[in-house]
Amino acid sequence: MTKPSLLSGLLAASVLLAACSLKPTPDPKLQIQVAVASTIAALPSVAPAATSRPLPTSTPFSLDGLFCEYEFCVGHPPEMNFYDVVAKQNPSSPASSTYENGILAAHNNSLFIQIIWQHAPGATDPIFLMDLILEDGLDAPTGSYGLRLINNINVLSSPITTTASPLLPFGGVAGWVCGDRAFAWKVYAPQAESFEPLLAEALARFRCE
Repeated sequence: MTKPSLLSGLLAASVLLAACSLKPTPDPKLQIQVAVASTIAALPSVAPAATSRPLPTSTPFSLDGLFCEYEFCVGHPPEMNFYDVVAKQNPSSPASSTYENGILAAHNNSLFIQIIWQHAPGATDPIFLMDLILEDGLDAPTGSYGLRLINNINVLSSPITTTASPLLPFGGVAGWVCGDRAFAWKVYAPQAESFEPLLAEALARFRCE
């Protein structure tokens, strides 16, 4: 499915659900899909290959930025700002993310970052939320999830490949539990090497109440 048809289909589905009031709250999976489709559609098309292309190298990322709301904080690249996907999809409505659940996204021409969370008292495994943030048919983990300790947080993660955008074919997914909430984080990037530095530095700034 092409980007325009994907975006049109998802937006049509979102409007239909809202009009028919099939659910009292929006479907989080549909919200995530609409956010990704809208962002990918706004990215520039692939430029012609240069005659002489420099070899890709690992890009250092400075996470001077910090998002703090909904009683948690997470780092992000300073040139990008998270926005509330729930509020942006319903600008005429007071609806927004809450402490219990929400969706944030940030993007520029070389990165797409998304974080979602859900109230899950007693949960010890974030895989259910990681499955939710991965786009069916577009995102694929490159191996089994690895468990490690980052900033005293038990984190499951894996690099991914994605066909969501030809400009951003690589990335990664991660999930963790903090307090009574589960969190999932995802990035699309032009280089596979971008995933680990972004995840490590984002979690170095992470805390939740």
